[in-house]
Amino acid sequence: VQLQASGGGLVQPGGSLRLSCAASGSIFSIHDMGWYRQVPGKQRELVAGITAGGRTNYGDSVKGRFTISRDNAKNTVYLQMNSLSPEDTAAYICYAQVAASSWSPVGNYWGQGTQVTVSS
Repeated sequence: VQLQASGGGLVQPGGSLRLSCAASGSIFSIHDMGWYRQVPGKQRELVAGITAGGRTNYGDSVKGRFTISRDNAKNTVYLQMNSLSPEDTAAYICYAQVAASSWSPVGNYWGQGTQVTVSS
């Protein structure tokens, strides 16, 4: 199973970005998907998660500004980020809980990270 993230980049404060993360490979079912972010020297922080049924949860620092969604037919999770501030600068790393077959246990898979830099 591979996770390919895209959509990061440089944006001015107050701007918006949309991240995508597509899962591919041997996939029978995908359970939770979501995003963490990592700043060098700091602990990895949960940004947002979404269940297969669409239930969402968010980190306190992004509530009201970020929206997570998924397209189950495309095995893809999205993160719409609005009202970005320099404090949101980080590598954004997607994850997915995937069962490769009907008899396989669910495994946790991670993408490579996409850099988001918020600066004027």
